[in-house]
Amino acid sequence: MNPKLLSEKINDLKCCVIIPTYNNHKSLKAVIEGVLMLTKNVIVVNDGSTDSTTDLLKTFPNLQNLHIPNNKGKGNALREGFNRALLLGYDYAITIDSDGQHFPEDISNFIEALETSERKDLLLIGSRNMSQEGVPKKSSFGNKFSSFWVWVETGVRLQDTQSGFRLYPLFAMKNLNLITNKFEFEIEALVKAAWEGIEVRNIPIQIHYELHDRVTHFRPFQDFTRISILNTWLVFWAFIYIKPRNIFRKLKKKGFKQFLREDLLGSRDSSEKKALSIALGVLIGISPLWGFHTIAVISLAVILKLNKVIAFAFSNVSLPPFIPFIIYGSLKLGSWMLGEHFVLSFNEIDPSLELMKYLKSYIVGSLTLSVLMAIVFGLAGYVFLTVFQKKKILNNG
Repeated sequence: MNPKLLSEKINDLKCCVIIPTYNNHKSLKAVIEGVLMLTKNVIVVNDGSTDSTTDLLKTFPNLQNLHIPNNKGKGNALREGFNRALLLGYDYAITIDSDGQHFPEDISNFIEALETSERKDLLLIGSRNMSQEGVPKKSSFGNKFSSFWVWVETGVRLQDTQSGFRLYPLFAMKNLNLITNKFEFEIEALVKAAWEGIEVRNIPIQIHYELHDRVTHFRPFQDFTRISILNTWLVFWAFIYIKPRNIFRKLKKKGFKQFLREDLLGSRDSSEKKALSIALGVLIGISPLWGFHTIAVISLAVILKLNKVIAFAFSNVSLPPFIPFIIYGSLKLGSWMLGEHFVLSFNEIDPSLELMKYLKSYIVGSLTLSVLMAIVFGLAGYVFLTVFQKKKILNNG
């Protein structure tokens, strides 16, 4: 793309380029000059550099220079850069590393992708060719490791999740609660953007690893540990809240009739798989796992490769109106199985009896009831779905 035309498009999109830097004075000048050939909308965030970076930036007086007194990490530098960009009225920010591994001319790839996309709440991540010569094995492994966990957390499959060459939709991300300060910030931003419904995808970029002046501040042990801790938390939160929330929103948006038509009857899954999904939902919904029903049913549906939407929907058999009946039935069944007297009225409870007796009766009864109801609902669902499928085939024939 013609540099002049590209500069106009960057202005029209209210986009800027943010360059976070820390002790990269040997490569920083070339990066800045390369970006300035394409746009004047540049913000350099000096993250407490102790080399000659501050003096170097004085030779670019027309740039937006943001100086952080003490080094706090790339994540903090990016967050400060985003805040400055928003104050200056920018809607998008392209971030490029200052170590010289990125090609500034690839900025045109981001602008073209944004222009041609129907959605404008778009987070683009430069995808590096990790199989090319010169790429360190630890970088290739780290990227595959990170991409796997991002997929677990968001359901989005990406080839590259660690590239610092990105386009962020600032207007769509300004209310995200981003808290990390180091290299793990880019993973946190990606995952939370996806959770917010922002489209996240890769675009191809060039990469230059064989640079004599390249300085990296990534500390394999410390930063890998930070990223692992972050991923542990993100996976936990994804399963306990985000995935159930998304399924609930999907069901609420569709309504019960549309759910039956599309997810239960219209799903391409086999009748056996859908019936097992129903059974799993009922099993967990009635079980004594109060407070953990959602995470349990979603996790098991994923592990067993069942239909998550159907399993979650039927786990709601334990909705508030049904809870008293489930508890009563569990206590009654458990007491009968243990040969104990079940007292319905709290006024008739013998104070000398231990409460653990009723808890034991409830747990035994609840587990038994959940298994029985899972079998009943599963078999009924299988019969219904099989008959429906046969009628559908006959009608189409």
